[in-house]
Amino acid sequence: MTSAAFSDKREIYKHNMRARLQIHLSHQEMEDIRILALRSRLTLGEWVRRSLREARGRTSLRDAGTKLKAVRRSVKLSVTLSYPTADIGDMLREIESGYISQSS
Repeated sequence: MTSAAFSDKREIYKHNMRARLQIHLSHQEMEDIRILALRSRLTLGEWVRRSLREARGRTSLRDAGTKLKAVRRSVKLSVTLSYPTADIGDMLREIESGYISQSS
């Protein structure tokens, strides 16, 4: 095999590599997780991967400072631009009257 072919295969391998994670659990925690994985008809590894993805999805990766800046910027814009608004009762009546006129 030429060195060019070898380096090509190595590049492909790099893109398919996955990271490994080792964690330490008590025997009871491990047994509980095994039971949960069995009930879900998943391998232990797949159950853990799904649980980690779910936890990651519930938590934002952005820091609180960035979120606060966005909220403050939005509040400033809403005060400065003064978006048109209406009473909720008026809006609902207008919407309903549109539905009624379309069905007639």
